[in-house]
Amino acid sequence: MLTTEKQPLAAGAVSKMRVRATDDGQVSYQLQLGDQTVAMNDLLGQSIHLHWHGEIHCNSCGRKTKKSFGQGHCYPCFSKLAQCDPCMMSPEKCHFHLGTCREPEWAESVCFQSHYVYLANSSGLKVGITRATQLPTRWIDQGAIQGMAIAKVKSRRIAGLVEDLLRGSVADKTNWRTMLKGTTDIIDLNAQRDALFEQYQQELSAISEQFDDDSGPAIEPLIATNSLSQTFHYPVLEYPTKISSHNLDKNPDVQGRLMGIKGQYLMLDTGVINLRKYTSYRVSLFGDNG
Repeated sequence: MLTTEKQPLAAGAVSKMRVRATDDGQVSYQLQLGDQTVAMNDLLGQSIHLHWHGEIHCNSCGRKTKKSFGQGHCYPCFSKLAQCDPCMMSPEKCHFHLGTCREPEWAESVCFQSHYVYLANSSGLKVGITRATQLPTRWIDQGAIQGMAIAKVKSRRIAGLVEDLLRGSVADKTNWRTMLKGTTDIIDLNAQRDALFEQYQQELSAISEQFDDDSGPAIEPLIATNSLSQTFHYPVLEYPTKISSHNLDKNPDVQGRLMGIKGQYLMLDTGVINLRKYTSYRVSLFGDNG
């Protein structure tokens, strides 16, 4: 229940937490509520209270919506925006070249930037892709303790085709429950990369040849130890041994002692909550003194 006498530390629509990692991999978080930010690392060990006010406003058009689609959109925007197209989740299914993209100009500015294919270790080895501008943020958002870019490619579609190939041998999803228990062992990503390149050498060459042009190769393997490799250490006092989840749709008040932050999850002594799931929910955050 909301305690009206207290003043919140911040209030507004939930956005994905901002993240930053130091050179030695120490991760810090800022919770974004509307135009207000809270340094969440400073709240470790303290009791916090999240209260949802029962409102969701589309993060694209701003209209009020009863349900969030595609992490913060109303249904009309979810239905028309290219960023909500299924090919964003399955980029190998990109249909821009067929002339059926919902927003060609948006796609040209996003999907035709350089992308990286990477290996990460969040709940074990996984393969993924991201725009060049999103490293190392993408790894941190997944709660990875290690990340390594293994190839640079010309477009999102090509990255998707490489990812689709490699996931014949490597998972492409994180087991979030395992990730939150903090029991994942370190992996030799260099060895895993080399083994995958050897296993799929012919198939990777075929994809590259299909998209090579005068500007250079479509796929540039990153086979030497490089700066696009990092390990991460998350602000966690204690990992949970049993995972239970808070759900704002069922209970608008989430309270507990903040024991850690990993990925986009807050780990409380009462359960965990994935804040990214509640993008565009109007929420107030209270602390020990507010």
